[in-house]
Amino acid sequence: MWRRSTIRSVLVALVMIVVALVAERWLPALTGTVHVVDGDSLEVGGERIRLDGIDAPELNQNCGPPEKAWPCGRRARAALEAAVKGREVSCRPLDTDRYGRSVSFCHAGDVDLARHMAEQGMAVALGLTYAGAEANARRARSGIWSGPFERPAEWRALHP
Repeated sequence: MWRRSTIRSVLVALVMIVVALVAERWLPALTGTVHVVDGDSLEVGGERIRLDGIDAPELNQNCGPPEKAWPCGRRARAALEAAVKGREVSCRPLDTDRYGRSVSFCHAGDVDLARHMAEQGMAVALGLTYAGAEANARRARSGIWSGPFERPAEWRALHP
């Protein structure tokens, strides 16, 4: 016989599935003119967006050893600019961050932008969704994985 906690868990899961399906069907995606802010932030149709699932170097962040430092933050922005160039961008809001940005799942054409940034080695994965893409970039020593670097969250803590 099912216990109350099991039944409650199943009901909560079903409600979450229904809410996700309704949101996907009736909430419009964010589309419009795109302006890339940095490696994980952009503006779409005037709405500030933060890509869900990744953290890219900050715009003024450098990577590599001090004697061979390179502007990884600016290169991350350039990589995201290249990914959206000439493509229609569509973002599905998932949440709002503490800065008021819409945390979103975004595509440029058929390209998942967060996955692309992790695959290029221009962002670290937050959670499991893009962990495989990050692992591949690490093995290939691509982008930020080509040498030493501070994780973006650590860099932000040291450079408020």
